[in-house]
Amino acid sequence: MKPFTFEKAKNSAEALKLKISTRDFVAGGTNIIDLLKKNIAQPDGMVDITTALSTEIKPSEKSVNIGAMVRNTALTTNSDLLKDYPLITKAVLAGASPQIRNMASTAGNLLQRTRCPYFYDVTTPCNKRKKGSGCSALNGDNKMSAIVGYNDQCVAVHPSDLCISLSALDATVHGLNAKNEKFMIPFKDFHKLPENTPWLDNNLPQNALITHIEVPKNEFHKKYAYVKLRERTSYAFAMISAASALQMEGNIIKDARLASGGVAHKPWRWYEAEDYLKGKKASEEIFKKASEIATEKVKPLAHNGYKVPMLKGAIELALQNASKL
Repeated sequence: MKPFTFEKAKNSAEALKLKISTRDFVAGGTNIIDLLKKNIAQPDGMVDITTALSTEIKPSEKSVNIGAMVRNTALTTNSDLLKDYPLITKAVLAGASPQIRNMASTAGNLLQRTRCPYFYDVTTPCNKRKKGSGCSALNGDNKMSAIVGYNDQCVAVHPSDLCISLSALDATVHGLNAKNEKFMIPFKDFHKLPENTPWLDNNLPQNALITHIEVPKNEFHKKYAYVKLRERTSYAFAMISAASALQMEGNIIKDARLASGGVAHKPWRWYEAEDYLKGKKASEEIFKKASEIATEKVKPLAHNGYKVPMLKGAIELALQNASKL
């Protein structure tokens, strides 16, 4: 591991002052420490922001603000989230171990990097780790790789469970840029596809700081589900996940949200399937058709064709489970 300096910021202004391009922020450290040990991240310095940012969950009539330093465990026990935003809790409980959830921060969860094996194997080319070196997964062992939204620059997938629920609920990311000016980014635009800059995971401005996540209040707290399919039942990243939330009047679907993980470089919303569901009478047949609409344009790679029927089943199951709540 490369030696680095370590400084602790007292507040957000001091954190921004200390942050330069050769220094990284550290909060829970559940991902950055792995990257340091494997020499993937090699900063000259680390800026500890654990006491510089909010640890509060603040509900209001129109939304809830979740502070950047709220631990993932708190997301699963907070009474306001359990009552009005249970899809968030459901997704977080599907991810990581209790020990990691006790350390991991909300903002850090948004910034965690892909678990593509070639990204962590520094002996192989990886455009995400080293610009212009190539994508080993494209024609390699790509069983865990993307099936939608990828290109020949990168086929890695986004790893977070929390982000799938925040995507489905149309959250907004709030922060401060390097000049200490406020900004906000709709969650659908926060993470990015590989395009011609696969080393960038998101559209966060350089040296900026996430301060909190805002989730609008909605009617999706009554009927929701999160389905995660993985190689073992705990502490594994999703092969496929599906978050669903339905707003219903009787048996008629007034509005629908559908998002997936394990399929793309970013949390993926199935907008066409959502539109199809609106105004329909809830039934297994309708949910099956929605899953077919969602999967008809996906393009699996050589070793991950299994993800297509798995995704179709996960979406169907998530919709069925949500409609029964």
